[in-house]
Amino acid sequence: MADTGIFATTAEVQSMVGANASSTYNAEVHINRYMTMAESYINCVTRKNWSDAYSALNVDVKGILKLAAASYAAMMVINADLTGTARIEMETRLDVLRDIFVNCMLLLKDKDVETFMTGA
Repeated sequence: MADTGIFATTAEVQSMVGANASSTYNAEVHINRYMTMAESYINCVTRKNWSDAYSALNVDVKGILKLAAASYAAMMVINADLTGTARIEMETRLDVLRDIFVNCMLLLKDKDVETFMTGA
């Protein structure tokens, strides 16, 4: 199976998931599904179809989209199976990933940031 996500790869998501995650949910088949969800969510919340415009975006915009989508997908991987790892470790990972995702979304929704990024 190949990566089907537009914004981030399986390897990029797995690097954000970290150690001790479920090998079942930290696999490409599930990550592809989570990436589809992440990309759709990002497009809807920002009210811009970044997926269709992706190839024409500059590296800065792509980097923020990658960070947002990979964080979202990593949260889904971790949350799918919380067994086998200390609760505090998983909560901390989810908190960090959520903070990254929320900050990326704020940047993507900010029209001044969008103007800056597309004009770069």
